[in-house]
This record gives sequence, structure tokens and C-alpha cells, in this order.
Amino acid sequence: MPTFYYLILSFVLFLIGTTGVLLRRNALVVLMGIELQLNAGNLAMLTYSRALGDEKGHVFAFLIIALAAAEAAVGLAILVGLFRNRQTINLDEANLMKR
Repeated sequence: MPTFYYLILSFVLFLIGTTGVLLRRNALVVLMGIELQLNAGNLAMLTYSRALGDEKGHVFAFLIIALAAAEAAVGLAILVGLFRNRQTINLDEANLMKR
């Protein structure tokens, strides 16, 4: 398959993730959108890495996967704490500065 198809898929995935981050107010959907954006970046990086014959892209993709796992763990821990205190994960209702 040509690299163009992989790059188009990466672009579409990134747009879907960006739409989820910008338009949704549910914190879980926002976290899923961020994960989708990171995976789209990984796909583009691996596409270029394969096209150029360089293995460094695979190493960076692995590091981004580790970063995404850490982001998911910390983000979910924050959401669990937020839900325990506020009984909601809606980002509009969950303003921590208010008392």
C-alpha cells in the first residue's frame, strides 16, 4: 500500500480526535480524543519511518505509546478523584476553583 493512504488515515484519525477534544464536554471522551491524536501521530511517524528505511521512528513511537499509557493512568486517576468529590465528570460542571 502506498504511504499516502496511511497518511490520509492518520490525518482522519487526528481530526476525529481533535473534534472529540474540542466539542465534547465529557472528560472521558476528551481523554479518548487525546489518545486518538497520539495514535494518529504514531501512525504518521511509523509511515515516514518505514518509507525512509529508518528505525528511529519506531523507537519514538514506542516512547509515545508509553507516554500515552502514563497520560491515561494519571488522567483516569484525576477523573476518579473528581467524580468522588463532585459526582460528575462533565468538564463544564467540574470547576475545582468554585466552592
